[in-house]
Amino acid sequence: MPADLSRLHVSIQGRVQGVGFRAFVHRKAIEIGLTGWVRNRWDGSVEVLAEGERPSLDRLLLLLKRGPSSAMVSSMDFEWQPATGEFKRFTVKFTV
Repeated sequence: MPADLSRLHVSIQGRVQGVGFRAFVHRKAIEIGLTGWVRNRWDGSVEVLAEGERPSLDRLLLLLKRGPSSAMVSSMDFEWQPATGEFKRFTVKFTV
């Protein structure tokens, strides 16, 4: 696994469910070349776990702050972690 890979874990709050947010994240992550997943949470937030090169993850973070046009992001919590290389692609997971 290349040393320049990182992992980004994000929780997004606001009007982020029922507005195409997961599909937006899924599409953008694939376009950027990231691996990981996105899912809704029962508390109404969206959770993202993505791995890739730091500039690509920074780009995803900017996109998450905006979201799709029908969404309204009120806050985001995120943390950087070491990449594990466990993902082969970017997927949409079931709500937890």
